[in-house]
Amino acid sequence: MTHPVDVHVGKRVRHRRWLVGMTQQQLAERVGIKFQQIQKYETGANRVSASRLWDIADALEVPVSFFFEGIENEQEAGTETLSAMPADILGDKEALDLVRSYYAIPENQRRRLFELARVLSDVA
Repeated sequence: MTHPVDVHVGKRVRHRRWLVGMTQQQLAERVGIKFQQIQKYETGANRVSASRLWDIADALEVPVSFFFEGIENEQEAGTETLSAMPADILGDKEALDLVRSYYAIPENQRRRLFELARVLSDVA
């Protein structure tokens, strides 16, 4: 049975990999393992060792602490989620593609788009 921390770390690995536009194969090559192992880490099926997590963090250009961010909130929330939002927002490819596209927009336009989205969500 998978441990919730392993699942959370795996989701964060997948999230960061998608945000930087890296494939499982590319990450595996940078870390020196097979892409199937990355798949197992991302699903939480296999536990990531400390040294391997260090290598993954280096390859994805984030501090190791990145993989543990939000774990307290996730545990506190339990099964309570917003009905309009997928339970695994980090696992939703459409959401990550949207975030990647959003950050590709110049900052001044991005702020205006953010305000528009905020207004639209309040109306809906």
